[in-house]
Amino acid sequence: MIEVLIIEDDRRVAEINRRFLEKMKGFKLIAIACSGEEAKEYLEVMRPQLVLLDVYLPDISGSDLVWYIRETYKNIDIIMMTASGETGIVQEALRGGVFDYLVKPITLDRFRQSLDKYKERVQFIHSMKVMGQDEVDYLIHRGAREEIEGSHTMSLPKGIDPTTLEKVERVVLGNGESGLTAEQVGRKLGASRTTARRYLEYLVSMERLRADLAYGTIGRPERRYGMNVDNM
Repeated sequence: MIEVLIIEDDRRVAEINRRFLEKMKGFKLIAIACSGEEAKEYLEVMRPQLVLLDVYLPDISGSDLVWYIRETYKNIDIIMMTASGETGIVQEALRGGVFDYLVKPITLDRFRQSLDKYKERVQFIHSMKVMGQDEVDYLIHRGAREEIEGSHTMSLPKGIDPTTLEKVERVVLGNGESGLTAEQVGRKLGASRTTARRYLEYLVSMERLRADLAYGTIGRPERRYGMNVDNM
């Protein structure tokens, strides 16, 4: 569970954010802070993984709080949620490394999109042992995923989902050169061996992955899927 601290002085807005968060799987609200001083106390005691932060607080600006978090807590991520769309404030937030910037009034769909992307990034990082340029680009340029999906959706065969396809490829690439079986890929994705094999074979046909036969001591040889070095 990703533990979340909401920092919002407007109790009505904080309640809306709380209700939005309750609709999200994989997230847990640990506290709501209504001031900078209260926020600092919760940050020190609870150490949330994610902060939903307003810009306008009664005793400190949200921008200053961003830098306080960056200097004091290296492992806390921030999503700004504010009525301010001033260019200088947005730039300051981006320089402070916020994951996303949501301008009020915030819809549930936009809220869900932001937190889904954040959770996806957390899961992606945890699945990687070593990152190459593609993986780093994926993290830095988050919009690339939609562009990739949009460009390939029409050409994908029936039964191949672009999001799942991308996840399968990244699981294999994240394992380095040793390769994985369809069963191993399925376990990592929470999918069946048959489903994983369908996506893996499609990636092989597109020369994005390679497939080799691994000969064990018992039973038939099995196919292991790994990066296609000729296409890297």
